Parts: sequence; structure tokens; C-alpha cells
Amino acid sequence: MSLNAVHGTLSSLRSCQNDIKTGMDIVTDVAMDLVETQGDAEGNDSLKELEDMMLECAKLDRDINHFVDIVQQITSDQTSQQPEAMFSLSERVKKQFEMKLSQLSDAELHSHQKVIAFKDSIKNCPDQGGQESAGNLEELDEDIAVTQSQTNFTCPLTTVEMVNPVKNKKCTHHYDEDAIVNLIRNRHSQSKKCRCPVVGCVNSDVKESDLVPDQVLRRKIQTQKRSRKI
Repeated sequence: MSLNAVHGTLSSLRSCQNDIKTGMDIVTDVAMDLVETQGDAEGNDSLKELEDMMLECAKLDRDINHFVDIVQQITSDQTSQQPEAMFSLSERVKKQFEMKLSQLSDAELHSHQKVIAFKDSIKNCPDQGGQESAGNLEELDEDIAVTQSQTNFTCPLTTVEMVNPVKNKKCTHHYDEDAIVNLIRNRHSQSKKCRCPVVGCVNSDVKESDLVPDQVLRRKIQTQKRSRKI
């Protein structure tokens, strides 16, 4: 195996991570559907199974991150691509990865951004429980319509409707995920801090760790898109 093949494999792993995160969004949507239709999130065995699924995805995402980091570190100064040198690299990666895994705790999986978003979405999801009267449902629809009209679905960076909104835990502002992450990384590559792009915000140091996916807002945006097509 050549170093080019190694780098190609790492790119494939990164693509897998995107698929994992998309899957986690789908699991969150299913959980929110359950809360909306069945109500009473506490003690719901189906929600517990979905949370376990989220944690498994978070573990896989975390492990891929560590594996990619280790491979990049070990191959960064490698010039020889002779078979014996490549075999040595493979053994080093295997040992360091196994050592890293032995140091990890599953407790930290609950801090994964998608897992946090999953729990927040369930907590903030409207509980209809399938028991609302027709009048109450009409009132709920009106409330949703008012809420949507009051909520700004536009990203302050792209100035278009957000696709994957994330919320800043510090200043509570929302941005489209790709836009804000790219801005943060570009600023950091220049050894500069990233200021919140919302006009008037005093948050002068936005970090990726401050961002949490807002699945409730994402569903509101999707609902509004569907209503436009009707």
C-alpha cells in the first residue's frame, strides 16, 4: 500500500463520518416524531433504544477521528514507501490506536454535539401525545405559524435560508453549519479569533465546540419549505 492509498482511505473515512452524522440527524427526527405522536418521553423504551443508537454512532465518529489523527501524525514525516517501511507504519498505527482506545471513556460520548442535540430536541419537542382535541390542534397550528413567522431562518453569513442550523451555546445565535465552521477554520488558519457574524453581538471568540445542532429549528425550516409547495 502506498501513502497515496493511505490518504485516499482517510478521505473515505471522512466521507463515512458525514454519513454517520446524517444518520444521527435521521434518528433525532424519528425520536421527535415519537414524542409528538406518543408523548411522555420519560420511560419510553423506543426513545431509549434510539439514544443507545446515537451513542453508538457517536462512538464510531469519535474513534474515526482518533484513527485519522494517529495515521496523519505517523505518516506526516514518512518519505520511504518500501514494503517494510509501510508494514512498520501499519504496526505503529495499530499499537497507538489500541492504546488510545484503552484510554477513552464512554461517558464522554454524551458530550458529542449530535447527542446533546438529540436530548435537547426531545426535551423541547411539543408533546401532543395524540390526545389533543381538534380545537387544541388548530391552536397549536396557529402557534407554530406565529413562531415560524417570528423565527429568523436566514443564516447571517450566507443570507439565505439555513439547511443545517447550529446554535451558539454562548450567545444563542444561529448559523448554517457549513458556513460558520468554514469561517472559524479560515480565521484560525490566520491565527485570528472568529467573531459572531450577527450584527451587534459582543461574542468575539466563536469556537466549533460552542456549536450545537438545532434539530427543532431544522424541522421548522423543513415544515415551512413543505408548506410553500402546497
